Amino acid sequence: MIRNGDLRACLRSRGFRRLLWTRLASQGADGFFQAGLAGSILFNPNQHADAIEIAVGFAVLVLPYSLISPYVGVLLDRWSRRNILFKANLLRAVVVAPTAALIWLGDDHLLFALFALIVIAVNRFVLAGLSASLPHVIEERRLVTGNAVSTTFGTVCFSLGLGAAALAQSQVTAGNHSYGVIALFAVLGYVAAAIIARVSFDRDELGPDEPPPHRGVVGEIADVARGMVSGAKHLAHRGGAAYPLLAQTAHRGLYGVLAIGTLLLYRNYFTTGDDFASSIGGLTQIVVAGAAGSLLAAVITPMATRRLGGRMWITVLLSAVAVVVLAGGLPYRHAPLVIAVFVINIASQGTKIVVDTAIQQECSDDHRGWVFSVNDTAFNLCFVGGLFAGALLLPESGHAPAVLIGVSLGYVILVLWFRWATARWVRRADHDIALAGRTDKIGAPTRP
Repeated sequence: MIRNGDLRACLRSRGFRRLLWTRLASQGADGFFQAGLAGSILFNPNQHADAIEIAVGFAVLVLPYSLISPYVGVLLDRWSRRNILFKANLLRAVVVAPTAALIWLGDDHLLFALFALIVIAVNRFVLAGLSASLPHVIEERRLVTGNAVSTTFGTVCFSLGLGAAALAQSQVTAGNHSYGVIALFAVLGYVAAAIIARVSFDRDELGPDEPPPHRGVVGEIADVARGMVSGAKHLAHRGGAAYPLLAQTAHRGLYGVLAIGTLLLYRNYFTTGDDFASSIGGLTQIVVAGAAGSLLAAVITPMATRRLGGRMWITVLLSAVAVVVLAGGLPYRHAPLVIAVFVINIASQGTKIVVDTAIQQECSDDHRGWVFSVNDTAFNLCFVGGLFAGALLLPESGHAPAVLIGVSLGYVILVLWFRWATARWVRRADHDIALAGRTDKIGAPTRP
């Protein structure tokens, strides 16, 4: 479990507390905005999107950012991260208002897609900035605990935002007006996050430590290109960060298949007709189970990495997913599915904590923002790829036992590869992945 001493030390840090509050306000607002956005498309009697249209919608919102994300990472290593957190959240608050108005009016065309894209793209920018800032507010040896607390409570806040929005929606008739109001509530959280970041930190308090000098537009573009190359080489020589990142990326692809399958089950298999109240209620329970799993991951992951090491803990988590996908998914009943989601979210959040800590420990600060953005890009691309794979493989009802068996086998293959690849790296580096309490020099290169 999380050591009380480590937790108290993190919470005693004023910077950590303020950074955590920034994250919680921002991700809680994300929950409300994305609930309004998704509800207006998935559970709206006026919309009849099929699986491919759902996957395309995710792709339109996620892929453009993913393609420019390497540049964003370099900018995180050039610009004041305090200013990024302030201005990015403020921008989202400004853009959410017209987006909510378009949801209210039922306008889901080009302008709506553009506004939604801006909000979601900037969200990834904010999350990468929060992760890159964490080593500036707590000691390196407490990063596992710091990551466990911050990322997990952020995920819980996001889930609570989704759950609260879904609960409110279940009490009224589903439609454009109710979804527009739900999305508008996100403005409050984004403004709060912007204010907390602005008043809590000095301009350079969150890094980067040594930003390069500004040189004009052409020089800046050239520096971004050089920074991308440098960052890629930096990650390639640090297997302790690269291998967990690759494992998490593959997990997200398989998770995408499961995600669209779950949506289709609650939209078309567990419910018939256009009365989506029971669907929304069932998905609310799924969200709560996912949040509980993420919270438990925060409690047990620091203990697990101390006793087992990050390598073995990722192996255990992904192996558990391989089992629970079949045990909880194949009955195609609500209760086992909720349990499966609980376990899968323990694995997802536990893996994320290890990956974030590995990047923070293995990568030097002048490349860390770039590496986090690479992580976010791979995270999104593989998730969207999984959504499309699921849309092509799954029937409209979402009921496909063969697909679940294939996903489970995919996790088995992933576990076997991860154990083989990291065994070679651990022998060369002579230390485990994301080991709690490490005090050696950050950023020392080790060949993959």
